[in-house]
Amino acid sequence: GAGYRAGGEGTHPGQDTSPSQDTTSRTRTPDPPHRSHDSFTFWVDVKAPVGPDQRTVVKHLAFIFRLLAKKVMKKWSMTQNLTFQEQLEAGIRYFDLRVSSKPGEPGCEIYFIHGLFGHKVRDGLSDINAFLGEHPKEVVFLDFNHHYAMNEEHHRYLIAMLQEVFGPKLCKACVVEDITLDYLWENKYQVLVFYHHPSAEDCAFLWPGRKIPAPWANTTDARKLIEFLETTLSERAQYGSFHVSQAILTPRVNTVVRGLIKGLRKHLVERNLPAIMAWVEAQRPGVNGVNIVTSDFVDLVDFANTVIKLNNLLLRDRAVT
Repeated sequence: GAGYRAGGEGTHPGQDTSPSQDTTSRTRTPDPPHRSHDSFTFWVDVKAPVGPDQRTVVKHLAFIFRLLAKKVMKKWSMTQNLTFQEQLEAGIRYFDLRVSSKPGEPGCEIYFIHGLFGHKVRDGLSDINAFLGEHPKEVVFLDFNHHYAMNEEHHRYLIAMLQEVFGPKLCKACVVEDITLDYLWENKYQVLVFYHHPSAEDCAFLWPGRKIPAPWANTTDARKLIEFLETTLSERAQYGSFHVSQAILTPRVNTVVRGLIKGLRKHLVERNLPAIMAWVEAQRPGVNGVNIVTSDFVDLVDFANTVIKLNNLLLRDRAVT
């Protein structure tokens, strides 16, 4: 997506996936960086129960066919190949996170989830925090947009975990237009957490989900996806919130059946990438353009640098004015 490059120490020239801000003038609000969809799905546990995010019929089939069904689900649940560390090193600065407790498990442990359970959330957050510690001018956006099998106690546990892991790096929710690189650096803020649950209203460092709308096309058709992206971009709020353009295709049951062996990457993503990439390359960042772009399998093409280069349009416009 159209975003900023955190310049100076901790940057990775040519790898940062966010279109950069002009480093000679840092008073403007930086657009956030390119994002990975279902960022944690580089590993899922086929031995664990099917997640509570799945429909009853899927859970029933998984119970009947056991490991075979889960292996098929794995092919269609994994949307990334890179670990958190590898995504960060590739320039990803925005993470799409879905979390759940394991029903029946004692305690309040929280896991990443997408059909099947992934790693513990604490482990993933610790990896991100370690990277931030080594690169004090980098900033990440964490979007906790789906919570499953979680009661108030689970939410309190997760919120306390965020405070424990990131501490003073957490940026308090405020007016979106006030978030500049100078502001973040001066306050040593490196993490913006968006939390799509009423719990966010009572916590100063949690940004409510309404501050980052992410319209979802829910289609397997690349043409319909692009039409949807164009429409939602034209309707996006110009001020007061971030905006996510989800350049992703969503498999239906018959899609999974037709591509049973191939999986999401080979059956749906790879053959539609040229059309999606052409749309991304034609975009402009800024108030009336793209803000965040999300993608599956960010390692398949040079998605990151394609998005970064969009920032050159902002710099060119500023040079003219």
